[in-house]
Amino acid sequence: QVQLVESGGGLVQAGGSLRLSCAASGRTFSTYDMGWYRQAPGKEREFVAAIRRSDGRSYYADSVKERFTISGNNAKNTVHLQMNSLKPEDTAIYYCNAGGLVSGRHYPAIDSWGQGTQVTVSS
Repeated sequence: QVQLVESGGGLVQAGGSLRLSCAASGRTFSTYDMGWYRQAPGKEREFVAAIRRSDGRSYYADSVKERFTISGNNAKNTVHLQMNSLKPEDTAIYYCNAGGLVSGRHYPAIDSWGQGTQVTVSS
């Protein structure tokens, strides 16, 4: 099992940027395909982005393409989410997850959620 701690959230105006970080400990970080998810108030948790451990290929939800970038550092056991051109609808708690990618789809591990970090975008 891997333990995850997210950080970097905050309050930002629309059009601004934030960089989220996820620090992992426990089982070897590089064995997982890391993903970012978010959950807005009253909504279900949704996929945001994922990165494949084998070659660093990244995948994004349509709503964040061209604005968000996921990156990973296996040596430091960290994964980041650079968020640019933020919109009020990006407001949510953001979580990272150590799961797996199959045919371009990220499958989160049930027991691999951090506590999340709050992102609030004001209009």
